[in-house]
Amino acid sequence: MKLQKLLGNTRKAIDTYNMIEEGDKIAVGISGGKDSLTLLYSLAKLKDFYPKKFDIIAVTVDLGYPGFTTDKIKDFCDFLNVEYYVEKTQIYDIIFNYRKESNPCSLCSKMRKGALNNAILKLGCNKLAYAHHKDDIIETFFMSLIFEGRIHTFSPVTYLEKSNLILIRPLLLCNEGQIKAFEQNNNLPVVTAKCPADGYTKREYAKALLAKLEKENPGCKDKIFTAICNGDLFHLSFKSD
Repeated sequence: MKLQKLLGNTRKAIDTYNMIEEGDKIAVGISGGKDSLTLLYSLAKLKDFYPKKFDIIAVTVDLGYPGFTTDKIKDFCDFLNVEYYVEKTQIYDIIFNYRKESNPCSLCSKMRKGALNNAILKLGCNKLAYAHHKDDIIETFFMSLIFEGRIHTFSPVTYLEKSNLILIRPLLLCNEGQIKAFEQNNNLPVVTAKCPADGYTKREYAKALLAKLEKENPGCKDKIFTAICNGDLFHLSFKSD
């Protein structure tokens, strides 16, 4: 995916769902993966010409994984002329060494979100941008349907009541394949850390199921996404995550 296409998709999502207002200070959650780095690149470039003036700051929650460094992310932020902040935590140590959780994912996610939201409030931001893309939205829809018995997925805009923040998802019109292509074409400095709890997840099951459906019925994922939009599921899920 070329930068022009990325900016076009991002701007269309922002305009369609009124994600950005004049004077917003938006924190971009940076994990170090391809999705969050693509989002940061897009918003940094869009900021230069978008009619509503806004500021961004990149924020990483350092969980304390052995060997994880943010040096490459810092260099990337300098290249984009974006302020970068790292919130250091002991989440890894607490979960795996102190509590020794057998099913750590839920607690880790809760602690990570809490640390991120606290950092964002300290930095004076009023909005938070996540890098969830079209495939994430479709997979979440299937996971909710199959494993929870409800119709639900990520919303483009979500109000977080506890922190009084607004969460936006500007990449929702980009699919994962496009983001992978953008990463490769632009040599994004992807930084990953191996989680001890990594394994076959419900999301991976949903991803494999959708890949099979797409192979047997080309274009079906786009049709599912259209159904989500037309069915007003985004409106139904416009509540605190």
